[in-house]
Amino acid sequence: MTNMRCIRPSAMALGEGPVWSVADQALHYVDIKQGHVHRLHSPSGSHGTHDVGGMPSFIVPTADSGHIVGSGSGLHHLHDGTLSKAFVTIPQPDHNRTNDATVAPDGRLWFGTMDNNERQPTGRLWCLDRGTLRSTEIGAIVTNGPAFSRDGQWLYHVDSVERTIWRHEMRANGMPGPGERFVQLHPDEGHPDGIVIDAQDCLWVALWDGWGIRRYAPDGALLQHVALPCARVTKLAFGGHDLATAYVTTARTGLTPAELAEQPLAGGLFAFDPPCPGQASHLVVL
Repeated sequence: MTNMRCIRPSAMALGEGPVWSVADQALHYVDIKQGHVHRLHSPSGSHGTHDVGGMPSFIVPTADSGHIVGSGSGLHHLHDGTLSKAFVTIPQPDHNRTNDATVAPDGRLWFGTMDNNERQPTGRLWCLDRGTLRSTEIGAIVTNGPAFSRDGQWLYHVDSVERTIWRHEMRANGMPGPGERFVQLHPDEGHPDGIVIDAQDCLWVALWDGWGIRRYAPDGALLQHVALPCARVTKLAFGGHDLATAYVTTARTGLTPAELAEQPLAGGLFAFDPPCPGQASHLVVL
């Protein structure tokens, strides 16, 4: 029994990037298309929204109790609801923007970029390594993920357009080796979007136009499909007491009026009870 519920029917255009902050017991997430950064404080139920402008695609906590937000071609600090001037500028085409991100067990920030028009394979996976930006050879039209196995030995990366989740063994130099296909979705299953690893090293993937979330074992076997009442599911994060609540962001961008009428909760924030808890989000070390 998953007990799926909509906890904020907020009609986000493109909800994304949920992450749980243990320090303040709050869920942080973004709305890329509306330029919003959201914070839901779990113990009190209070909710706040900052209009930061641009296209904030992810928010991650740092070891100095701050947050980094990726937006457009920059990485920014979030201070009192305002984005700082970019402290890192990503060398990429003007039509590219940041997308999804994660923090590795060693404190390095990994994030992807994508063609905002979703046509050219100019997206790439990047690593912010103690303040130094490093590029990988992993590219795609739309990158998603990444995520790491609990021991940090495997990096998972999503090529959303090709409906593929890849797995890369990490090398001694701290960069990913050649990829192997971990999961391949069929066209009628939707596109893989954001991913996260739980406490049993299983991978959860949100399904864009797939009406749900799937959980895969470390060997790639499908363990569970959790349905949602809307098609465009974007990412999951574990939070709450003992990290035993799964929060899910969704989107309504691109849906027709008829589709929106059938999906009145599209763009809402959901929660359900997963079969096992997640793991605490790692903190970026700058």
